[in-house]
Amino acid sequence: MKADGGSALTWRPLASADLPLLCEWLREPQVARWWNHDATAEGVDRDFGPSVRGEEPGEDLVVLLDGRPIGLLQRSVIADYPEDLVEFATLVEVPDGAVELDYLIAGPALRGRGLGARMIAEAVEDTWKARPTAPAVLVAVVAANTASWRALEKAGLQRVAEGAMSPDTPVAAPLHYLSRVVPPSPRRPRPPRRPHRPAPPPPRAPPPPPPRAPRV
Repeated sequence: MKADGGSALTWRPLASADLPLLCEWLREPQVARWWNHDATAEGVDRDFGPSVRGEEPGEDLVVLLDGRPIGLLQRSVIADYPEDLVEFATLVEVPDGAVELDYLIAGPALRGRGLGARMIAEAVEDTWKARPTAPAVLVAVVAANTASWRALEKAGLQRVAEGAMSPDTPVAAPLHYLSRVVPPSPRRPRPPRRPHRPAPPPPRAPPPPPPRAPRV
């Protein structure tokens, strides 16, 4: 299926009115397989309520396709969550200010359309604008979640490490793939062009010598 490249993909902060919908998303079998989250109203309020109230350093963002909620994007500075920092640092150097992402697409009808890769790519691009000093975006994905790490590759992230991390779900092995992208290098301004100068005319040929006088 073709990617929804002509549709508008945006996001906004998670609000309390979104929590019932988030419960539904977390119950969806494919999401539940990888997130393994308490999808009860109490569990979602416990884990996402602090973000809604602005008590979390990270961002929980509702992803919208043409204004319709289709998924969740989480973005945070890795060092703001010490447990995450320890896990990432076992596999790769984590520069100060590096950002991590997590994400989900809400339903089966929305998958296989390139939305995951597009959402990741646009989130990365937005990160360079929202956090201009961020030196990198890092994403850890359980190796068994093929669709997720392929979306990262399509979004332009490169796999830089793999190894054991604590999985979010008991059905997955600890092996994770860690992908990274860094900000694009600023383009150097081209030096100004020198004004065009016409080439000098070729030197004139010397005049021929005068004819010799005849001998007498």
